[in-house]
Amino acid sequence: MGRLKMQSGIKAIEEEPEECDGYSIKTTLACMINSEVGAVLAVMRRNVRWSGRYMSGDDQLEHSLIQSLKALRKQIFTWQNNWRAINPSVYLQPFLDVIRSDETGAPITGVALSSVYKILTLDIIDQDTEHVEDAMNLLVDAVTSCRFEVTDPASEEVVLMKILQVLLGCMKSKASVMLSNQHVCTIVNTCFRIVHQAGSKGELLQRIARHTMHELVRCIFSHLPDVGNSESALVNGISNMNESSGLNNEYAFGSRQLENGNMASEYDGQALSMNLASNTSVGAAAVGMIDDTLGAGNGKDSLPYDLSPTYGVPCMVEIFIFLCSLLNVVENVGMGPRSNTLAFDEDVPLFALGLINSAIELGGPSIRHHPRLLGLIQDELFRNLMQFGLSTSPLILSMVCSIVLNLYHHLRTDLKLQLEAFFSCVILRLAQSRYGASYQQQEVAMEALVDFCRQKTFMVEMYANLDCDITCSNIFEDLANLLSKSAFPVNCPLSSMHILALDGLIAVIQGMAERVSNGSVGSEYTPVNFEEYTPFWMVKCDNYSDPSHWVPFVRRRKYIKRRLMIGADHFNRDPKKGLEFLQGTHLLPDKLDPQSVACFFRYTAGLDKNLVGDFLGNHDDFCVQVLHEFAWTFDFQDMNLDTALRLFLETFRLPGESQKIQRVLEAFSERYYEQSPLILANKDAALLLSYSLIMLNTDQHNVQVKKKMTEEDFIRNNRHINGGNDLPRDFLIELYHSIIKNEIRTTPEQGAGFPEMTPSRWIDLMHKSKKTAPFIVSDSRAYLDHDMFAIMSGPTIAAISVVFDHAEHEEVYQTCINGFLAVAKISACHHLEDVLDDLVVSLCKFTTLLNPSSVEEPVLAFGDDTKARMATVTVFTIANSYGDYIRTGWRNILDCILRLHKLGLLPARVASDAADESELTADSGHGKPLTNSLSSAHMPPMGTPRRSSGLMGRFSQLLSLDTEEPRSQPTEQQLAAHQRTLQTIQKCHIDSIFTESKFLQAESLLQLARALIWAAGRPPKGNSSPEDEDTAVFCLELLIAITLNNRDRIVLLWQGVYDHISNIVQSTVMPCALVEKAVFGLLRICQRLLPYKENLADELLRSLQLVLKLDARVADAYCEQITQEVSRLVKANASHIRSQLGWRTITSLLSITARHPEASEAGFDALLFIMSDGAHLLPANYVLCVDASRQFAESRVGQAERSVRALDLMAGSVDCLTRWASEAKESMAEEDAVRMSQDIGEMWLRLIQGLRKVCLDQREEVRNHALLSLQKCLIGVDGVHLPHTLWLQCFDMVVFTMLDDLLEIAQGHSQKDYRNMEGTLILAMKLLPKVFLRLLPDLSQLTTFCKLWLGVLSRMEKYIKVKVRGKKSEKLQELVPELLKDTLIVMKTSGVLVQRSALGGDSLWELTWLHVNNIAPSLQSEVFPDQCLEQSHNGDAAGDLASDETGQVPLTETASSEVAAGGG
Repeated sequence: MGRLKMQSGIKAIEEEPEECDGYSIKTTLACMINSEVGAVLAVMRRNVRWSGRYMSGDDQLEHSLIQSLKALRKQIFTWQNNWRAINPSVYLQPFLDVIRSDETGAPITGVALSSVYKILTLDIIDQDTEHVEDAMNLLVDAVTSCRFEVTDPASEEVVLMKILQVLLGCMKSKASVMLSNQHVCTIVNTCFRIVHQAGSKGELLQRIARHTMHELVRCIFSHLPDVGNSESALVNGISNMNESSGLNNEYAFGSRQLENGNMASEYDGQALSMNLASNTSVGAAAVGMIDDTLGAGNGKDSLPYDLSPTYGVPCMVEIFIFLCSLLNVVENVGMGPRSNTLAFDEDVPLFALGLINSAIELGGPSIRHHPRLLGLIQDELFRNLMQFGLSTSPLILSMVCSIVLNLYHHLRTDLKLQLEAFFSCVILRLAQSRYGASYQQQEVAMEALVDFCRQKTFMVEMYANLDCDITCSNIFEDLANLLSKSAFPVNCPLSSMHILALDGLIAVIQGMAERVSNGSVGSEYTPVNFEEYTPFWMVKCDNYSDPSHWVPFVRRRKYIKRRLMIGADHFNRDPKKGLEFLQGTHLLPDKLDPQSVACFFRYTAGLDKNLVGDFLGNHDDFCVQVLHEFAWTFDFQDMNLDTALRLFLETFRLPGESQKIQRVLEAFSERYYEQSPLILANKDAALLLSYSLIMLNTDQHNVQVKKKMTEEDFIRNNRHINGGNDLPRDFLIELYHSIIKNEIRTTPEQGAGFPEMTPSRWIDLMHKSKKTAPFIVSDSRAYLDHDMFAIMSGPTIAAISVVFDHAEHEEVYQTCINGFLAVAKISACHHLEDVLDDLVVSLCKFTTLLNPSSVEEPVLAFGDDTKARMATVTVFTIANSYGDYIRTGWRNILDCILRLHKLGLLPARVASDAADESELTADSGHGKPLTNSLSSAHMPPMGTPRRSSGLMGRFSQLLSLDTEEPRSQPTEQQLAAHQRTLQTIQKCHIDSIFTESKFLQAESLLQLARALIWAAGRPPKGNSSPEDEDTAVFCLELLIAITLNNRDRIVLLWQGVYDHISNIVQSTVMPCALVEKAVFGLLRICQRLLPYKENLADELLRSLQLVLKLDARVADAYCEQITQEVSRLVKANASHIRSQLGWRTITSLLSITARHPEASEAGFDALLFIMSDGAHLLPANYVLCVDASRQFAESRVGQAERSVRALDLMAGSVDCLTRWASEAKESMAEEDAVRMSQDIGEMWLRLIQGLRKVCLDQREEVRNHALLSLQKCLIGVDGVHLPHTLWLQCFDMVVFTMLDDLLEIAQGHSQKDYRNMEGTLILAMKLLPKVFLRLLPDLSQLTTFCKLWLGVLSRMEKYIKVKVRGKKSEKLQELVPELLKDTLIVMKTSGVLVQRSALGGDSLWELTWLHVNNIAPSLQSEVFPDQCLEQSHNGDAAGDLASDETGQVPLTETASSEVAAGGG
């Protein structure tokens, strides 16, 4: 506090120069120093020793300490210079002398230290101060060699605290950069000594000492980023610390004179541990080490540096070595991390680890620029971390994990294999109870792992660097499995450990989900395949920092690793087949070579080591070569023989036969001697010594050997083996003790669990780390997430699901939901449809909607179940967001929707909203949208009435009081539960699934449609429950909705939709809501899609034939609505229907309605629309429409007026034929025009045949109108070229047949059935000569003309004789001769009827008169009188004929007027 006030005061003075000139500043500083001198003198005077000398009257001089203080007092007020120009040593020296003096007591030394600290804080000593370097060094030397008399423990502690304060002040001052490396080491040394001594002092001093040590380390290492690469300052380098030097000669702490001078012997023996006085030797060892390590004693040459004037890397290296050595103390004194009491076990390592952590936090990435520091971390520090990581103390484990996390963060690129070892040998062992870890250890390990998982790139980098490296273990896979297993509560309630593991799992998944959002370069998954053999151990990457290079590289390596694992599995069953399999996958060459097989044995995990040993020991030449190559894969450079032998024998089981052992050891010895020839004379020496070690190992570690080999025995056994000479005795002793302490395992474990880190394995790891591939640093894009997610998705979904199932707190629910959504996002983005389906299936179970409803009020139960509601919202969020990649999962989603539908919880029009919206826009020009007959709201009630649907309907049901069954008013809780249910359903946006289905990918859309068809089930056979029918109707609505929403992809859906509707239509025998929905849905689809899908028009219209297949009862029930819909369809889409097939369907549907009382009006309306003015008549639909019109004309449903209108439509259609004929002549090629002309003739024939049938109608008005229409059609076809043969057909099939049929009706039926047949016969008879004469010029040339003419005559003959109502018709008897006469005159005039031969050879003439005489005998004399009369007749007839040829047809008009008059 004092320091802060002083500083602020000084700064205030400096900042106000206009008020306080330079003189006052100098004076202020002088006053402050003067007051400090006074304070020291005052305390000294209290002591008799100092005051006596001072007060005595004799001539004895004052003590030099007092003299120097007084001299300073005199000087300070005389200094005129700026204080920074004054050497600080001048005003510090008197105080430092007091501190150094062993005559002063603790109170005096304490005040002097306070004064020095105060001067340090005045900010007058910085880099710019004169001679600051000397002054700082002087200050450090004085304080670190502080001496004083101990009067009482309390004052001693005060002095020690002040020493700490001043030393820390030195390091924190601006001038600290001027300190030398040696002085920094001295400061740390002194501080640690006080930490050590504080163990026997008060709690406060202990705390302050440790805190100061931490602050010192922080100060020193925070300077590292500012230091350049100062390795040049290392003149000789730093040799590894001699761990035993401080222990052998400095075991007893009290025998050593400490420079602090205040440690009385009663405190000397206290251990570093504040709790355990018994650990004296360890404390001494630690302090012994600090002297050797930091070199802070008298011997300044103990530092191997050419120490530069300012401190930097050298002192940091020294301090770091010292901190690591603190971790070695336990090991050096022979205490394993588990062998001692917890108090010591925790105290020293915790203190050291805390300091190391601070150093790494502040040094950060700068450490990698200093190889010596980095080397310490890579080897010594990490080796210690591996050891202490297995400590039973959770505190130590937690600190170790924190350090490793910091190292990962700052230096992971240089610690690839160390990190692998840490996770394999520490985290994966401790996080599982099966390796004997306590619950606390498991928890700390799991917390650490979760912290790593929260680093966004951690898992990706583990996968890329370790899982995809054939020489490394699958750390990502193991960690992911550990997390998912640890999240599983097996036969126990959910604990914090389960939640912790879940957090880690979800952190990994969410990291992937975030990377997906960042976009993925080249993340499109392409499977790796080997087309040809490449040595798998030599696969290299060109650029480890460029993803376009390293991503394919690591994928390739992972593929190799997977294949090797499969090959290992095959090899373990049958070595020959295993090698053949790898040849088949191009990982081994077609012709095996020794190197490739050796590398397979060396780098493949999971091989049966017995089989490998047998193979390598085999005497076969190839096997010997493989053994040789196998030995050459090891790096024994600078390795002890026993270490090398351990590593070699770990990879296979040494065979039992001596010859095999001989071969194996020969190969080993040759390789070892080649790489480490320093001590051994030749490879034979290596072989003999290796044999000797194997024998020693068996002797020492086999329980059956009772008499064990001694050290001397071992040395004696190995005489003269080194090329005739002895091996060094120390070398053999070291080997002997190494084997005794640590057995060489000749039967290694078969890859079970996670290995322990032995010294030999650590040495091997350090060797490998120099050669391993560079560490791949991943960025924030999803390069490998597809592969990683494929590995972990199954266990992850299972783990999250189990936790979600067991959880009871909303916070845990939310964590799980976040996990589910992240899984969904990743699955969708990497196109992993199976994973997404599994997720949907899993989630649907939690909605409780699929459970058989045993609850009385399921809606309330759902409202009260938070988990179910959250799961439901999540299911539909996934369906809406990632529907593109859902396949079979749609079935489960639909089951949920159907359940909500049954409970009446869906919005009223989930299905039809989408379709209706688009319909409004599509049909805006055509009046009201066509929803009436389609919406479920308008269905006639069938069976049990549907419960009121929709959210509000359900809610009002709850609120209403049923009058029949009085119910109690719902409670507030029930209302709240209902409200929650409704809010949940609204959040689900279920309707969006269907309205937005147009954006679904094709495969997903198809699966959704199939799921709807599946959910609807088979069509009911009449005995189904109303609920089943309701479900089927609802599914059909949804199916129709998505069909309408996907008109652009109708081809995809059509077949399934059509088949489903067809099943319904053909299996329904009674009217019901389902068949109604099916029929009208089909019509609606056609209405909506015809304008857009002309290529599908036939397919769509053909589907309407299903309507024709309806059961009669069903058809009858819906005929009117069907017709209205067909009518609308025709009106909206007539221009889009082009084919005959389409029109056939339409006209068939319309024709059926002709005889239906309710439907006929709408049907005729549609026909009218098509045929009026030929608006939509086409050659394709002409005959069909004419036939439909005929059916309406014949139909007696409705007024006769409609039949007349139908006949008018038929008669009017002739104009179309005429138009088409002229268009064909003008625009078509000759061949096409001829074909068209033939088609038109056919149409015309069908038209008049249709009219002929209506001419026989019972209704007089219709019958007579049909005759007039027929006459119009027969005569009004001038523009159409009709061949003679067609006309002859017309007479035979139409005109004559009609006349005969009418005659038969007139004679055979009662007047009651056919009224006024006489009028009809007259019209029919008038029609005959008109048509005959109209065609006379063309037909008279035909050879069959005679037959035709006789046909006309015979009909006239019959008609004149006909009896109507039992008597002959007077009108016909008048009319027929007259018509015949006119006909004969025209025939005579046109030269058709003339006597060609007087000899009786003219049959036409004779036959004519034969018949005419039967009708009217006088006609011959009237038509052929004498010559005069004949001429006058000729003139009249010619005029008539001329008129006829000009198209005015006076004969026809006359006849028509006569008939009209007669008819009236």
